[in-house]
Amino acid sequence: MAVRDLEPAIGALRRRLGEAQTYLGLDELRARMGRLEAEMGRADLWDDTAVGQRVTREYGQTKSDVDILESLGARVSDTETLYELAVEEADESVAGELASMVDSIGADLDTLELRSLFTGEHDELDAVCEVHAKDGGTDAQDWAEMMVRMYQRWAERRGFEFELEEVSEGQEAGILSASFIVRGRYATGLLASERGMHRLVRISPFDSQARRQTSFASVSVVPFFEDLSGEVDIDEKDLRIDTYRSSGAGGQHVNVTDSAVRITHLPTGLVVAVQNERSQHQNKAKALQILASKLAELQREERDAELSAMAGPKALVGWGAQIRSYVLAPYQQVKDLRTDYETGNVQAVLEGALDPFMEAYLRWRRASRAAQG
Repeated sequence: MAVRDLEPAIGALRRRLGEAQTYLGLDELRARMGRLEAEMGRADLWDDTAVGQRVTREYGQTKSDVDILESLGARVSDTETLYELAVEEADESVAGELASMVDSIGADLDTLELRSLFTGEHDELDAVCEVHAKDGGTDAQDWAEMMVRMYQRWAERRGFEFELEEVSEGQEAGILSASFIVRGRYATGLLASERGMHRLVRISPFDSQARRQTSFASVSVVPFFEDLSGEVDIDEKDLRIDTYRSSGAGGQHVNVTDSAVRITHLPTGLVVAVQNERSQHQNKAKALQILASKLAELQREERDAELSAMAGPKALVGWGAQIRSYVLAPYQQVKDLRTDYETGNVQAVLEGALDPFMEAYLRWRRASRAAQG
């Protein structure tokens, strides 16, 4: 490849960088970083630990965004300078180096452009997730346990924290349900792709005649808010609080204690159980946090439903809809029924290779919203 052949690609890098600086708001990020630096310099910042943690985390994320954009800007400038010198001196020996620089910057911009797909109000937050076994008996309960493991592997791949909060064991194998928190930037935005019903087709390991079995498990995802005391009002009189012994033979899933807490919000019927903290007090506090997050999401859904009713009927994929099929027999395939993205490497998906499905969903969601106006 001749040096001049790289001119269009280098120009595209500069254009894509400008677009990234716009949709990530580089000027606003720099201004926010300055405000956060001033906050971090306050002598009383850590008088409230929650405030100190919030400011520190927000500063770290903001600085990271600024550093990434500024580093990409410097790399694009270096590439442009090397290209201009090569053209001026008719030096073709750097063509390979230039091509490598273009490819490397392009790959980093591909990753950065995923940020433009996070358009939800709370996409950047940690996520509270629940998996429930549905139709399929023991196979469905086994499938639910497989799914929890799949999401744990996915979180580990991304460097996210995975906190298993509560597990209800299945009658013969697997689990009836589990709840967990995934902590990491854009956890809610990424896991939004997983809401709904997941179908597994395989030769049942629980069928003595080795027949093919179809089973279902559902996933719910809501943003996890560290503090909603000013936004969600929970009246203690609306709560039924039960304590019980943690399940899991020998602590297979969680710490076995006598301090597990289940909270039922009587007006809505929402139920939250937490059993993995060290004390009953900690389990109750975590359960109330999760309940507040669920109530906030319920309020948002009610507002969205009112707006949708005003706008007229729309075809939406929601709770209970079959969103993805995992087929292990008679062939190997995982296919998302919304985006049509599919792969034949089922084992990799079950080991947490979910990012391509999530990115396809985010692109599908953006296109769907654009089509709906």
